[in-house]
Amino acid sequence: MEYKAKYITPDIKLSWYEDTFFKSDIMFDHHMLIWFISGETKIVQTDATYIFKKGDIFLIPRNQLATIINYPKHGQPHKTVVMHLSVERLRTFYANLNAKPKALESQKIYCFTKHPLLESCLSSLIPYFEMKDLPKDIASLKITEAISVLRTIDKSIDNILANFEEPGKISLIDYMEKNFMFNLSLEKFSYLTGRSLTTFKRDFSKAFNTTPQRWLTRKRLELAHYQISEKNKRPIDVCYEVGFENLSHFSHAFKKHFGYPPTKLTE
Repeated sequence: MEYKAKYITPDIKLSWYEDTFFKSDIMFDHHMLIWFISGETKIVQTDATYIFKKGDIFLIPRNQLATIINYPKHGQPHKTVVMHLSVERLRTFYANLNAKPKALESQKIYCFTKHPLLESCLSSLIPYFEMKDLPKDIASLKITEAISVLRTIDKSIDNILANFEEPGKISLIDYMEKNFMFNLSLEKFSYLTGRSLTTFKRDFSKAFNTTPQRWLTRKRLELAHYQISEKNKRPIDVCYEVGFENLSHFSHAFKKHFGYPPTKLTE
């Protein structure tokens, strides 16, 4: 994959690549504000699937699990401007504001496609990527501008941006049954369920009577079988959406588990 990136600061970058596609399972440590210049992205979460393309602007809240598949489109590379809204910066922004965020049962991806204020803010960053010495305070002002615009567009956005709580200990069974298709490390899963890695492994063994890796592989294969046989999805698509890294590994594991390859279900 030919990946390139230019940074104004560690929190603002222009990224692009020209490969066929790129897939990753991600949990962002910071809120991510993204503006599409070209290409297409498919984001798969537990309860929703999103397609974003040229001109789209969206915000992914931190600590959200997602499978992200990026594609070049119409002969143009996948190209985006990405702005990190870190907890540290948001704490500073909200320090003198009387924001009282409400607890949310679930978080979603926020879409702000073609909003003139936000598009103007993000598009104005493009010339800065060509400058060698940009004063840091200018980049900082652009992030402050973006946060202010988001608050103007959506009055409920404080419930996301001004919420600085870390994940607390939650039901391991409920969380893993809902999020097993995301190919994250056990360290990430333990953090998101409010546990140390040691406690996570211990609680997992008690709850499922097997190891995390064996359980995750079985659950992903069972979901893949259902998606192919009942939803008529292609193995190549299902492979990445249920947590496998490549089609070869998926096909081998599928045949080992069920006794026949996934393509048998499409005949």
